[in-house]
Amino acid sequence: MMFTCNMQFCSRDTFFIFSQHLLKMFQLHRGFIFGFPVRNIDCRPVHVGAKAELRKVFTKSDVTTFSELTGDANPLHLNEEYAKSTLFKRPIVHGMLINGLVSAVLGTKMPGAGCIFLSQQIRFSAPLYIGEEVLATVEVIKIRKNIAWVSVACSAEDKVVMEGKVQVMLPEVHKINNKAEL
Repeated sequence: MMFTCNMQFCSRDTFFIFSQHLLKMFQLHRGFIFGFPVRNIDCRPVHVGAKAELRKVFTKSDVTTFSELTGDANPLHLNEEYAKSTLFKRPIVHGMLINGLVSAVLGTKMPGAGCIFLSQQIRFSAPLYIGEEVLATVEVIKIRKNIAWVSVACSAEDKVVMEGKVQVMLPEVHKINNKAEL
């Protein structure tokens, strides 16, 4: 039995989903494909162009809790009177708290559980104020073996508050009860 997809009429993403579905369909049937035992077949659903996002509104309580957990008691984040005297005019969310959203997207949505954050290069280009909704987005731009390079950005309304690139180790595929799971 042979399956083909004419790439003229089938996007790379559609082909990827179709081929992965067929592979899983055959692979998961008692751990055999065409009578041969299945070993080390990677069904990782991560590919160049894969995207994920997460929305969050940070509250004053979130900022205070982060400050208590990390010891970062910079009054720019915690003290309204102090913040009024700065160019921001009101308290801003810690940059690393914003960056934590990127980690959350990578660890829970894409690539998901088991993903290991290796490195990052980020830039904060605008403040995020307490109470503003922030959208964290990630997109895979390169994959080599089990390492992915991911473009990341966090934006609020019409401004980008953080952007950059991160490098992650993709999660291993585990076989549980003859089923491939991340």
